[in-house]
Amino acid sequence: MSPDPAQVKSTSRPRLRPSGMFRSLSHRNYRLFFTGAFISNSGTWMQAVAQGWLVLQITDSPFWLGVDGFMATAPGFFLTLAGGVFADLVDRRRLLLYTQIVAGFAALLLALLVWTNVVTLSMILAFSFVTGCCMAIAGPSYQAITFDLVGREDLANAVALNSSQFQLSRVFGPVLAGVGFKLFDLAGCFFANGLSFAAVVIALRKVRLDPSRKTIAAHSVKDRRALWQDLIAGFRYVRNRPRVSSLLMISAVSSLFGAPYLTLIPIFARDIFHLGTTGLAWMMGVAGAGAFVGALLLAYVGDFKRKGWSVIGGAFAFGVCLIAFARSTNLIASMISLFGVGFAIVTSVAVTNTLLQKLVTDEMRGRVMSMFILTFIGTMPIGNLLGGAVSERFGAPVALTAGGAAIVVYVSLVALKNPRLRELH
Repeated sequence: MSPDPAQVKSTSRPRLRPSGMFRSLSHRNYRLFFTGAFISNSGTWMQAVAQGWLVLQITDSPFWLGVDGFMATAPGFFLTLAGGVFADLVDRRRLLLYTQIVAGFAALLLALLVWTNVVTLSMILAFSFVTGCCMAIAGPSYQAITFDLVGREDLANAVALNSSQFQLSRVFGPVLAGVGFKLFDLAGCFFANGLSFAAVVIALRKVRLDPSRKTIAAHSVKDRRALWQDLIAGFRYVRNRPRVSSLLMISAVSSLFGAPYLTLIPIFARDIFHLGTTGLAWMMGVAGAGAFVGALLLAYVGDFKRKGWSVIGGAFAFGVCLIAFARSTNLIASMISLFGVGFAIVTSVAVTNTLLQKLVTDEMRGRVMSMFILTFIGTMPIGNLLGGAVSERFGAPVALTAGGAAIVVYVSLVALKNPRLRELH
């Protein structure tokens, strides 16, 4: 019996797995998701610049900047963990589709209110909350679907490239915002964000996932008792794995004391460096550029050793650069510090993401990633309120200096007392 020609071809010329820093883009599904997410994230950063300036114009108060940041991130407290359970039970692609559609409509409605000059602070806060709810529910699926798109072999590279596109959007979005301010005023940035959600929705509709990579739900999502049991099982799983819990704590501390810098940048732009909206856009863009370079470096080096040291060193450098930015009164030195802030935090957070996805089991991935998002995004409401309140009383430089110092002290203690974390590869 003669052999099947297709069989001969497959055995004599095996399919080679692509290599290089962009190898995850060889997966069609990942290319679609990567492109759609980049366009949508760029729109989000355009609105972030415009909204910060708008709130400052309406209130002339750093405290209300902090409140707006709180409203955008507060839903992470009570929805992110639920989103993690859903990510392990329902179709992640469909969940992402629905949440992105709602967030897109919210952005367009806010844009209309800004354009017609009827927008108020309470409206801005309400829309920030709605968008925050969508992001909190979608976040765990957004992280966990990476495994579904590329599989285990290319996971580290895909996580690094995900971070790269997000950080590049932090550069591209503010630059577009600077152009938008001149051409279309603030309302144009809000409209652009609303329309940008169409890109990720179209991309998700074209994605076709391999059924073998989907986790089979153990019960219906309508079984509330089982949902609570799943959530408790996730906490128990993390508690019994010290390295996982240590990674989550570093993420939480870095976000709690460091993330308010994004909320407070408008204060530095206007009151310390006397810049307008374009200057604010450039400051945020420089921080994004640092993060993009860091993420691109991670994609280039691939599955490197000493990842534990990367998490610790990145968080430590993040705190140091925050202090440097807070104390500087020279624009060039501040820009360099902002570049360092972005570079340092991404080398810590992106590697934490990779380590967590490698350390956990497939059936726990959604829940653990929801805890990761909760530690990084869920702590932002507290940090933003705290940073805004301290800035109102003592000034933004004092608030960021204290936050950077807290990060440096905590990470130093972890590095000294946790050798197993340092040895993670």
